[in-house]
Amino acid sequence: MSGGVLIVGGSVGGIRTARALRNEGYAGAVTVVEAEPHLPYDKPPLSKVPLDGDAHVPLLTAEEASELDIELVLGSVAVELRAQTNQLVLADGTVLDFDELVIATGAAARPSPWVGPGVHVLRTLADARALRESLEGAVHLLVVGAGFIGAEVASLARKQGIDVTIVDPAPIPMARIVGVGLGERLSDLHRVHGVETKFGTTVSTLDRIDGGLRAKLSDGSEFSVDAVVVGIGAVVNLGWLESSGLTLDDGVVCDEYGRTPDFAHIHAVGDISKWYQPRLGKSARVEHWTNAVEQANALAHNIVHPEHLQAHDPVAYVWSDQYDWKIQLFGTRDTTADPLVVEQCDPLRVAAIWQDSDGRASGGFTVNWPKASVQLRRTIAAGGPAAAVYAQLSAPAVKR
Repeated sequence: MSGGVLIVGGSVGGIRTARALRNEGYAGAVTVVEAEPHLPYDKPPLSKVPLDGDAHVPLLTAEEASELDIELVLGSVAVELRAQTNQLVLADGTVLDFDELVIATGAAARPSPWVGPGVHVLRTLADARALRESLEGAVHLLVVGAGFIGAEVASLARKQGIDVTIVDPAPIPMARIVGVGLGERLSDLHRVHGVETKFGTTVSTLDRIDGGLRAKLSDGSEFSVDAVVVGIGAVVNLGWLESSGLTLDDGVVCDEYGRTPDFAHIHAVGDISKWYQPRLGKSARVEHWTNAVEQANALAHNIVHPEHLQAHDPVAYVWSDQYDWKIQLFGTRDTTADPLVVEQCDPLRVAAIWQDSDGRASGGFTVNWPKASVQLRRTIAAGGPAAAVYAQLSAPAVKR
């Protein structure tokens, strides 16, 4: 291959960039290099699709790739970027040339302190399939880490009738995301659905006994489990870029148009990218699916139309499916401040609005309330007053 746009990583950011390039009218070569051997797939279903379902949801089929004239190079790992000469080196020694490069290699699961049969992380399709196999016939699952991945796996396991214990060192794990009050409600959500929560606790030892696993916690408790899921965060895949000459700072640093500072023809999208955000006045990494999609659309436009650059200045958004709650989060939230909260019953709906020092809506949280989610995101994007959206959501519904 020579020239064209080379995309490293078949993540949602990478594949959406490839699709968007064709939508923008790009006629040159588009090549996607992906380390995994599978057709590119979506990551959210890995922790959201029921355990008895197929977690493989393709982002691009072979037929679509052919129709769009997108070349897929699967099972190939990028090991070196020669930014000065516009070359990418693969693990087998292959050297690919490019005119424009898009880095979309994302992040990997933070390694588990324990390894071996029955111990899992969840970041790839192979991880998801191994976990599902391990949970066939399982009675008890230990989840280490009560973030989104851990919470969603716990929810899926309970729906399959599996006993679940969640361990997290924080007394109220989700307080780091939504503050103490709402964080406690999310902790209670697990308990209501029969999950044993061991918060403010750590796993001291995990030993293999009689074909199973025996966990001992810092509070002195011990119990046997059939499987363990470790969800303790992610590590950005930057190692292969260390000699590239790119500016790296917990991600690939880019301007608001997706360009790296020293090489305007090299870009990054998705979890690995650290774009400058005019709204915040700083660069930030946003590990959310929606952000990757929006970045991809903006980047494709900017590659095809460099004379009419479009900045990507997002309102951060993420969602999580836990039990019978669809949780959505927006913007930035000062978790030390009390948000404005609206709650309705029958059916349960919750909305919380955070505000900045000028009273503008800065962040939001909703449960099972799509209309409130749309209003919150629009208000945050427009810099509208928190009190106004709070009043709208608090007003009694008018029956027609």
